[in-house]
Amino acid sequence: MKCFSRYLPYIFRPPNTILSSSCHTEADIISTVEFNHTGELLATGDKGGRVVIFQREQESKNQVHRRGEYNVYSTFQSHEPEFDYLKSLEIEEKINKIRWLPQQNAAYFLLSTNDKTVKMWKVSERDKRPEGYNLKDEEGRLRDPATITTLRVPVLRPVDLMVEAIPRRVFANAHTYHINSISVNSDYETYMSADDLRINLWNFEITNQSFNIVDIKPANMEELTEVITAAEFHPHHCNTFVYSSSKGTIRLCDMRASALCDRHTKFFEEPEDPSNRSFFSEIISSISDVKFSHSGRYIMTRDYLTVKVWDLNMENRPIETYQVHDYLRSKLCSLYENDCIFDKFECVWNGSDSVIMTGSYNNFFRMFDRNTKRDVTLEASRENSKPRAILKPRKVCVGGKRRKDEISVDSLDFSKKILHTAWHPSENIIAVAATNNLYIFQDKVN
Repeated sequence: MKCFSRYLPYIFRPPNTILSSSCHTEADIISTVEFNHTGELLATGDKGGRVVIFQREQESKNQVHRRGEYNVYSTFQSHEPEFDYLKSLEIEEKINKIRWLPQQNAAYFLLSTNDKTVKMWKVSERDKRPEGYNLKDEEGRLRDPATITTLRVPVLRPVDLMVEAIPRRVFANAHTYHINSISVNSDYETYMSADDLRINLWNFEITNQSFNIVDIKPANMEELTEVITAAEFHPHHCNTFVYSSSKGTIRLCDMRASALCDRHTKFFEEPEDPSNRSFFSEIISSISDVKFSHSGRYIMTRDYLTVKVWDLNMENRPIETYQVHDYLRSKLCSLYENDCIFDKFECVWNGSDSVIMTGSYNNFFRMFDRNTKRDVTLEASRENSKPRAILKPRKVCVGGKRRKDEISVDSLDFSKKILHTAWHPSENIIAVAATNNLYIFQDKVN
């Protein structure tokens, strides 16, 4: 297991907030974190509808052993609060997901979505400004044509570097229910957006039309037994995607089989152990996140207590199951009462698919090494680690005598939770969102 150290204490500090982790508004809470394909950029979205992009600095020649740190590159308002007058519903501005598109030129493109609308943003740099227009003066006002006696050739003047974010496409009015995930296809021409009951396929060039590829809405809503919780395209095969459900099942679909993928190609489900059956079984088996491995061979799912790795060739049970916080099994009743049992934790692979990471409570996050079967619990906290200090593994004491470096399960803070994490595509650099703070860790550099 890699030894992670923190080299930036808290780099996410939204505008108009006090520099204190205890003083923040609901709008400042980070709701999604995503590296781009090279790892040079890192985007976060928050409940206030803002997107903040961090850029990695170039490595310093004077300090070769220190890798480039991430600093704010651009901040823009992606979504605004709206109101659906037909249904008398408020539509939150909260950013549910961000997905980067591969870089084709000097500009960057990303998708961001709230509950109803997906937007494509172009983020580009500008360090020159055209001057010397014929029909406008230097202030931008139109000149009197009678006063124009000579023609001028406009020239480009250097200006301070500006980073502009411009909405290039708005994909709206296609979802009745809340969008929970978006995924860019490997053909880079299409993407899908999924809500509780339907999945739609979009072409990047067409904003007013999408194709419904999954619809699980029953004719009578009283017969509804499950909802879609997450969906993702296969990383290499543009015809294949998976989606997970609140019943703990995963369906693999092939768009070559039929236009409407109501019939799945493969169905992944683990039989329930009758001895573990309880009132909470159905709730804790709901899958909150599903991710293909980079190789495309495996699927990882996260439910309330575990992370599971499935082989695409074996549908009847997962090949690996990792207990994230099994000590909470005895606390399910109180977690149900304070609604924590409905928290949706995400999970991520490292670049080589050998380590997986997911979040927990008390600002803890967990890592599992698939090769050595070792696991570690780390904490994202200002108080417990200084910049460039090595993170100490944390242990939770369930009962009996508590050691000095252990924390009792009864003293865990359930208001502090790591729901959103991201892993650099090729290096051991991770981003962890803890409420309104973003922590970036890297493996120890000798």
